[in-house]
Amino acid sequence: MSHWNSRGLRGSSFEENINFTNEKYRQRGLALFQKIPTPITPVKINQENKTITLAYFEKQSTVDYIGVAQGIPVCFDAKETAHKHLPLQNIHQHQIEFMADFCAQRGLAFLLVHFTALDAYYLLPFEALEDFWQKAEQGGRKSIPLEAFEEKYKIQKTGNGLLHYLEAVSQYLEETEGKRRGDGGLC
Repeated sequence: MSHWNSRGLRGSSFEENINFTNEKYRQRGLALFQKIPTPITPVKINQENKTITLAYFEKQSTVDYIGVAQGIPVCFDAKETAHKHLPLQNIHQHQIEFMADFCAQRGLAFLLVHFTALDAYYLLPFEALEDFWQKAEQGGRKSIPLEAFEEKYKIQKTGNGLLHYLEAVSQYLEETEGKRRGDGGLC
């Protein structure tokens, strides 16, 4: 069974920005996204400040966020890296399977990735992720290089913490429009 030992919430400011943005999107009627909590069983609790210091994962989680944008079901995961590449070890088989199943049901799946050293944010379409994943399984590269992240999917962040990722989602939707009309899934 997996366990979690708190070392601070890695990526928490990135997720805080996403949560803040999601709330603004909801308030403006642009999209509705819900953060999916990872189910845990606390083992040790610091009684002084009432925080969990050791816990076990009850089951594997799927993705970080699920919702709807422009009438399209959307799921995505938030990943953060200090490198100029995204290590595939940060992504799990069950997440790939969930996103593939989500796409098969005519949903849209992607990653939002923050390159901390560059303070750069990108949307990575599921098709690109799946391609790198499959190549890695066949002995290829075990990470996704920064160069693989397309400029058209670069996400702008404002001074108040908004990550305008719906612009990249809209671009992705336009590119998948033909697929949505066909027999296959969205991704």
